[in-house]
Amino acid sequence: MNLIEQLQQVPDYRHIKGRRHELWLVLLLTLLGAMTGYWGYRPLEDFTVTHRQKLIELLNLKPTSKFPSYSTFRRVIKTLNFNPLTDLFNTWAGMTVPANPGERLAIDGKSIRCTVTDYNDSYQNFISMVSVYSHQRGIVLRTQTMSNKLESEITVVEKIVSEFCG
Repeated sequence: MNLIEQLQQVPDYRHIKGRRHELWLVLLLTLLGAMTGYWGYRPLEDFTVTHRQKLIELLNLKPTSKFPSYSTFRRVIKTLNFNPLTDLFNTWAGMTVPANPGERLAIDGKSIRCTVTDYNDSYQNFISMVSVYSHQRGIVLRTQTMSNKLESEITVVEKIVSEFCG
């Protein structure tokens, strides 16, 4: 499957009345914008304005197609369940760029900004992304999200290592 077909497999969690744009299109535009340096909700909207004609041609959209506003990008990104997207990426990466024997890999976790909850507790909850990175190729081979109140980063790393070694 190509990227668009993969993104079309992500379940659309939004209410049917609130769907002005297909979820796969919002996700694809987010990825394309981020890969070209458009970080943030308003810059993503700027990306669609700047590259409107090329995107319409590339994606075979109607010339009158409308692209998401910054508030749509914001709403989708803030409410998206990243587990199906993570599973999709891991499946694609496993088929497209598997780890090579003897390859040096780094595993690291980074907390995702703006995901902190339970501000008043001494043990706050936040979401982290644990990634496996290939130094030789400069690419991420696998990712896994985790909630620090539900599991530890060490447990996630052990699981990922066993998948690569097992």
